[in-house]
Amino acid sequence: MSISGKAKLAGVIGWPIAHSLSPRLHSYWLDAHGVDGAYIPLAVKREDFARVIESLRISGFMGVNVTVPHKEAAFAISHHLDDTALAAGAVNLLLFGNGVIEGRNTDAGGLAASLTEALAKNALSGKDAVLLGTGGAARAAVLALSELGVREIRIVGRNHARGEHLVREFSARTRTPLRAMDWRDWTKAAEGAGVLVNATSAGMSGKEALDLSLDPLPVNAVVTDLVYNPLETDLLKRAQARGNRIVDGLGMLMHQAVPAFEAFYGERPQVTPALRTELKKALRHG
Repeated sequence: MSISGKAKLAGVIGWPIAHSLSPRLHSYWLDAHGVDGAYIPLAVKREDFARVIESLRISGFMGVNVTVPHKEAAFAISHHLDDTALAAGAVNLLLFGNGVIEGRNTDAGGLAASLTEALAKNALSGKDAVLLGTGGAARAAVLALSELGVREIRIVGRNHARGEHLVREFSARTRTPLRAMDWRDWTKAAEGAGVLVNATSAGMSGKEALDLSLDPLPVNAVVTDLVYNPLETDLLKRAQARGNRIVDGLGMLMHQAVPAFEAFYGERPQVTPALRTELKKALRHG
């Protein structure tokens, strides 16, 4: 649909951004709700992030979603933060209004909703979780896994010091025990795990696949990848082939977008099978 001079403008900011399905997702809801608005993808380098955000704010944008690699920078420039953003130390939604920047984190709730929808409400309760990555997405995943009642979260990263920092930081924010483990200790980390979460960008379109053998992982463990483009990452293909239950990244993308769309445009959208079909079609056609 066409937009007017009164259109509500929002977008998604990242580097790179061409792979993002967020514009297709929000455009689907804009059409469904008949909203006079637009949602724009913005490719922005790390060093330009703060200046671009200020330009968008004074240009009248309602706000932006924030993706790799800007989630922690978004946290740093926010004037006000919601509780989840404060707990995660990362922001994926910036809202502009009354001269201030509000930072929110909808990733944690999005992942929890996706896993609950795909599995069952208490499917992960009491199970040990292995989390790959130490960035903004991993921070949200810690909160989501804690909310779902896992017994322990083993954070596996290539930068062990960063993993240790996350453990110290989150030990005061969640009652779930956390343990930082080095990438070369993957075999030990995978032992007895009930769920594996990839919160790295490995396997994303244009990036190298995740270099990790699944042999140490129990076959009854759930494997989920926060990467959604491609929908079936190499990790998920290998996991499914060996008998693991898999959860793709599309559910998290859709569920985290619901509160963002409502904040931008004033309408509460629904996550539906028809929306998933539309997004899968977009992924097939590039």
